[in-house]
Amino acid sequence: MATRIYVPKDATALSLGADEVAAAIAAAASSHTLVRNGSRGMLWLEPLVEVETPAGRVGYGPVAAGDVPGVLAAIANEGAHPLCIGLVEEHPYLKSQQRLTFARVGVVDPASVSDYLAHGGYEGLQKALAMAPAEVVKTVTDSGLRGRGGAAFPTGIKWKTVHDQLAPQKYVTCNADEGDSGTFADRMLMEGDPLTLIEGMTIAAVAVGATQGYIYCRVEYPEAIAALRTAIAAANAAGYLGANLCGSGKQFDLDVRVAAGAYICGEETSMLESLEGKRGEVRVRPPLPAIKGLFGCPTVVNNVISLASVPVILAKGAEHYKNFGVGRSMGTLPLQLAGNLKRGGLVERAFGVTLRELLYDYGGGSVSGRPLKAVQVGGPLGAYVPVAHFDTPIDYEAFAAVGALVGHGGIVAFDDSADMAQLARYAFEFCAVESCGKCTPCRIGSTRGANVIDGMLAGDRPDEQRRLLDDLCETMIQGSLCGLGGMTPFPVQSALKHFPEDFAPRRRH
Repeated sequence: MATRIYVPKDATALSLGADEVAAAIAAAASSHTLVRNGSRGMLWLEPLVEVETPAGRVGYGPVAAGDVPGVLAAIANEGAHPLCIGLVEEHPYLKSQQRLTFARVGVVDPASVSDYLAHGGYEGLQKALAMAPAEVVKTVTDSGLRGRGGAAFPTGIKWKTVHDQLAPQKYVTCNADEGDSGTFADRMLMEGDPLTLIEGMTIAAVAVGATQGYIYCRVEYPEAIAALRTAIAAANAAGYLGANLCGSGKQFDLDVRVAAGAYICGEETSMLESLEGKRGEVRVRPPLPAIKGLFGCPTVVNNVISLASVPVILAKGAEHYKNFGVGRSMGTLPLQLAGNLKRGGLVERAFGVTLRELLYDYGGGSVSGRPLKAVQVGGPLGAYVPVAHFDTPIDYEAFAAVGALVGHGGIVAFDDSADMAQLARYAFEFCAVESCGKCTPCRIGSTRGANVIDGMLAGDRPDEQRRLLDDLCETMIQGSLCGLGGMTPFPVQSALKHFPEDFAPRRRH
């Protein structure tokens, strides 16, 4: 009997042989319908092959091309197979999640508008088109959505600022230059459910009165770029983009722009400079981009997850969304587990889940078998969190209270063999390479910081070097124009605070 078989086209799955698996299935089972979907986020099981059955989708993974004949035989005979994980939705890793933004990722065909509609897509846009723009802005504000790119600034306030500007041209831009280590949620969503991002940007345009949008996508994401362009063309053909949105008379056009390959372009004003065809450099603020942004016009600048969270807010209401989470951290956050963990992958949970739950209940502890020593949360500029703080809930204010930041939700784990002094030194090295060079604290401080740590480890007046390092970090925090220089000290200061023994002078060999 013909059935639908799903093989991910996600970059992680592709790197593990998903194309070869898909080709083997297509050659051996031409009567079945092969669908290239996104990843469910259980990356240790990729490539994860899913088969549609009356009871639901049954998964097999990780599948190699050589496993295909056996898997197909098991499908045909409804027999057991060692790679079978049962019903995918019932897998403990997925079942305990609260997927709002990622509800369709791994489920739908990313290129199909009809599949998107069949799974609740564009319900949010239809409701937005029936509302006054100010009502749409208020709904997003009332939901409590805060920027998921790291700054956690209230999305509704940003939109209201753009809405209130009287200007003949406004823009909606998406910062998809996902460059933080240990982060891949943006990529997974763009590859697995690009229409959710497109719908979120379209709702933003309706809310603020913009007619043109740009997705600034990381150059290292060719699969995401292709998926976005395919989905944009499909949305245009179906009337969900273009000159007459769903017959409303409103216009919104959307294009993809490939990023310049610089980490600094993840900063919003550098991104705008790059979009304008200039060198990616930080702009001095004010004026804010919401008032004078792209080409001098009022501009919404949000990241992928912020914009992709909007459709469910409009579809189900602000109250529904804000009922997830704790305190001022409302809704859900896609958290990315990476580093020294048995089960790396994506977990979407409401704010309030603890680091310990994520690392052990989902991540399974260290893959090395050694005790975990620390995790870095929020990318290469995030603080190192020690074991003593593993019970901290994922919550912007709770993390700030222990000197850490949630950032983009990337979590990189290290076991007890990690050298925290060298990891701290890497933060300075990273900043030196990626600095745009516009401000002195970042440009000079990053190089000087690495030299100072080298002096400490060499035993060259370590107490004096420590005082110098503290002063340098404070200068970078207070004097840098953007978050690159201003946040580079965070991993350094946290490593010094929690792991001082790793900074002891080393014996020269």
